[in-house]
Amino acid sequence: MQPTEAIIAHYAPRALVKGVLEALQAAGKDLDALTPDDLAPLDEFHSRGRKATQELAERAALRTGERVIDIGCGIGGPARFLAARFGCQVTGVDLTPEYCRLATLLAVRTGLGDRVQFRVADAVALPFEDRSFDVGWMQHCSMNVPDKQRLFAEVGRVLRPGGRLVVYEVVAGSGGEVVMPVPWAREASTSFLAPAAGLRRAIEDREFRVRDWEDATGEALEWFQKIVERMRTAPPVLGIHLLLGPDMLTMSTNMMRNLEEGRIEIVKAICERQDDAMEPPR
Repeated sequence: MQPTEAIIAHYAPRALVKGVLEALQAAGKDLDALTPDDLAPLDEFHSRGRKATQELAERAALRTGERVIDIGCGIGGPARFLAARFGCQVTGVDLTPEYCRLATLLAVRTGLGDRVQFRVADAVALPFEDRSFDVGWMQHCSMNVPDKQRLFAEVGRVLRPGGRLVVYEVVAGSGGEVVMPVPWAREASTSFLAPAAGLRRAIEDREFRVRDWEDATGEALEWFQKIVERMRTAPPVLGIHLLLGPDMLTMSTNMMRNLEEGRIEIVKAICERQDDAMEPPR
C-alpha cells in the first residue's frame, strides 16, 4: 500500500457518516437543527479541541468575510466554527473522501452550507488559483506530509501577500521514537514528524515571517491526561473515538506518554506571507 493510500485507510473507518449521525441522536441532538457547539466534542480532531481553535482564531485576528483554507480539515469542525463565530468563508481540504462527505453533510445540517465547502485534495497539490485566500489554517496536519518544504510552498502559493498562516502542529521531540499507535498513524510508515526547529525552518524557507511561535506541549499533555481519565471511567457518547474507533484509548494513552517523555511536542504559531513568496518546487 502506498503512503497516501495507507493514510486514507487510517482515517476512513466504514460507515462513518451513519455512526456519527446515530451517536448524535443517542446524545439527544436534533439532526435537523444541529449547531457547531453540538458537534464540538467530536469534530475538533486535535489536542485541546474547540478551545485551541478559538484561541488560535483570536490570536490570528480573523475578520468577517476573510477567505480561509483549512488544510487537513478532517470532518470540518474548525471550518464550521470559523464561519459561524468569525464570519469567514472557509474551504476545507482533506485526503479522506469520507471525511469530506461527512463534513459537507454536517455543514448543511448546521445551516452553514453557504459559508463552508469541502474538497478532497492533497495538501501539496491544492486545486486553487494563486493568491485565492487570506488565511491558511493547519491544525495537526503536517504529521502525515513527508515533504514539509513543498507543503508550505503550496500554502504560500494560494495565500495573498500579507496573508496569515495559522499553525498548530505535532513535532518530533528529543525523547526517542514515537510510541505507536497515535491518532495520526498506527505505524511509523505513515508518520512524518519534523522537529520544531525543522518545521519552523520549512515555513521560513517558503518566505513566511513568523510573528508568534509558542511551545504548547504542557497544555496538550494536561488535556490528554483528562481525556484518558474520562475514557477509562465513563466514555462519552460523542467524541473523537467515533472517528478512530476502539483504538482511541490506546492512542490517547500513547499520546500522553509521548508528551510526558518528550518524544513529541506541540507548537502553535502565527505567520505572515511575505510579498516575494516562492513558487512550489516542480
